[in-house]
Amino acid sequence: MAFSITRVTWREWLGLAAGLLALGTLFLPWTVLTAGAADADVQNAFQALPRGDVVRSAWNSDPFSWLPPFVLVLIGLAVVGLGQIRKVRMSGLPQLWLVGSLATVLLMAIGWATLDWVFDSDQRAFLDAAGIAVGAGVGRYVGLLFALVSVVVAIFDMRAARAESRASRRRR
Repeated sequence: MAFSITRVTWREWLGLAAGLLALGTLFLPWTVLTAGAADADVQNAFQALPRGDVVRSAWNSDPFSWLPPFVLVLIGLAVVGLGQIRKVRMSGLPQLWLVGSLATVLLMAIGWATLDWVFDSDQRAFLDAAGIAVGAGVGRYVGLLFALVSVVVAIFDMRAARAESRASRRRR
């Protein structure tokens, strides 16, 4: 059976789109430093810093920032590429998709919990003393949203695969 773009389901397209869009979030801010509680001198010095020192993309953060979107893209490519092979689909491709998407969410959650680990202990102590907070940027939020979309669509695809399996057993 040859691959046909027309036989790719909307769920599979949505899974690939979630991965590609998550990959696009790598260029958005993932880690942001803010000087909310700092005194005026610290805030002025903070504003004088180059943008790259204050706002970091996933590339300048940690592996828990840039790795999950790549995993999501690989999952999307596998689902689109292998979803038409009935034996692979019935052998657990939707379940693999769900597990991979959940693993991506877990990796992102670990990245969120270890957000300030991008800085060593001396730097973290200095930032705390200066009243500078390390926070999540818009890229983390949007990337997590796309990972959650992939989880939800994988659940729909699992249900569809289960219905296909029941229908094929009835035809026998």
